[in-house]
Amino acid sequence: MVVTASNRASAGVYADRGGPVLADGLAALGFAVDGPRVVPDGDPVERALRAGVAAAYDVILTTGGTGLSPTDRTPDATRRVVDYEIPGIPEAIRAEGVLKVPAAALSRGVAGVSGRTLIVNLPGSTGGVRDGLAVLGRLLVHAVDQIHGGDHPRTSG
Repeated sequence: MVVTASNRASAGVYADRGGPVLADGLAALGFAVDGPRVVPDGDPVERALRAGVAAAYDVILTTGGTGLSPTDRTPDATRRVVDYEIPGIPEAIRAEGVLKVPAAALSRGVAGVSGRTLIVNLPGSTGGVRDGLAVLGRLLVHAVDQIHGGDHPRTSG
């Protein structure tokens, strides 16, 4: 599932650009995709996340609402939904992004697990979404397998 957190896009001020990129990237990784669902930041994000967890999605990716402005509330909404955080995922996403755009270090995005659903916050920019997808492409399938009880791959030697 993909959720776009944007007060302006949800009001029709402009089209959601990051959500479709994120949905395409998630589909390219082999996941069935619902969305993007475009909602205002804050409580509507929390409601969308809870609905996705209740629907037992393996993954919910969000875009937007991770910055420093007073209306950027997606990480706060996510923390209210997850059972535990996985700090390494957003750390890796910020590390990937900061190589191109120093302001990527300002993203407050989080990642965590609610039930058996992995939730990851990505920035709202299409560049931030692409950087996040580059990281998730290396991690997401294994992370979902682990959340569902999979074992670590064995290596010989």
